[in-house]
Amino acid sequence: MKRIELLGVPIDICQPEELEGEFMKILEKPGTKQIVFLSVWDLIKARNTKRDFCKCVAEADLILPVSKSILGGAKFLKMEEIPIRYNPFDVTIQFLSLIDQHYRTLFLLGGRKRTLQQAERNVHETFPNVRIVGRYVGYFPKESEDDVVTAIHKASPSLAIVSEGIKEKNLWAYHRRERFSSSIFLFYNDCLGIFSKRIKRVSEKTFERGNEIWHEIFHNPLKLFYIFPFIYYIMSLLWCRLFNKKSKNVKENQELPNGKSAEPAGSDTEKKAESASDDEKNGKNSTESEKTDLNVGKNESGDKNSMRTADGMGEKKTAFKAFASSEIDDSDDLELE
Repeated sequence: MKRIELLGVPIDICQPEELEGEFMKILEKPGTKQIVFLSVWDLIKARNTKRDFCKCVAEADLILPVSKSILGGAKFLKMEEIPIRYNPFDVTIQFLSLIDQHYRTLFLLGGRKRTLQQAERNVHETFPNVRIVGRYVGYFPKESEDDVVTAIHKASPSLAIVSEGIKEKNLWAYHRRERFSSSIFLFYNDCLGIFSKRIKRVSEKTFERGNEIWHEIFHNPLKLFYIFPFIYYIMSLLWCRLFNKKSKNVKENQELPNGKSAEPAGSDTEKKAESASDDEKNGKNSTESEKTDLNVGKNESGDKNSMRTADGMGEKKTAFKAFASSEIDDSDDLELE
């Protein structure tokens, strides 16, 4: 696994065959751990270094991109390695399967009471070896927060899934990380709704096309205003491209004066060599001509060194590609049974 940065935001490049191993490594680490499903909207928020979310993403143990626009941005900037996009539902099922295989524990946080109970039953039927050590509904009052934190701390689950009804989302676990013992926290807003069959998950075809944003807009028309942060994202990519190109040109322009300065030095050497030959023709003594030839040799060696220095300052040029991105949604029933 390798961690890169896109517009200053860290993203992990994790191959599908490495995902299980990385999860088990995180599971064995002490303390509070966090896995982040990074959407393009999260990436935009994480660019603000004054926000806690920027620190939350930077300190996460695993950052998996879920938006096609993130991959498009990486391709547009011609990055050496392109991140791998993951479907959050498939990854969550994979993590639950690992917990089931190793007889680990699970805590469910979020959703309404009915949704939470149905999700718990379906998870238990699908993953019988997973021991659900606790659950708590979302949308709880602030006075109940200490009870929730205490319950998670005492249960010390291997994985805690945080879903709808938790206002702070990824930041909820991050802000309280010192109050937990040793657990992995994963925020997936639609997780419990899908597990309870109350929400239909995005179809594979729609997700592959990157059209899942339309599903979100269908359920919440106000998300049409996401067009403005998306424009900001595109402008940031363009600025990054132009800025990098400008810095390359500055370095190339710094190279040119040295290259040119080497040429006049070479012409002066030729003139000195010609003057030396003229002195020989005019009948000057051989001692003076030998001194002149020695000086010419020194100047030529110095000019060659200056030429090598000028060539050594050159840098490779970077080419850029255009990119395309979109996000929308469809419907496809989840069957956990």
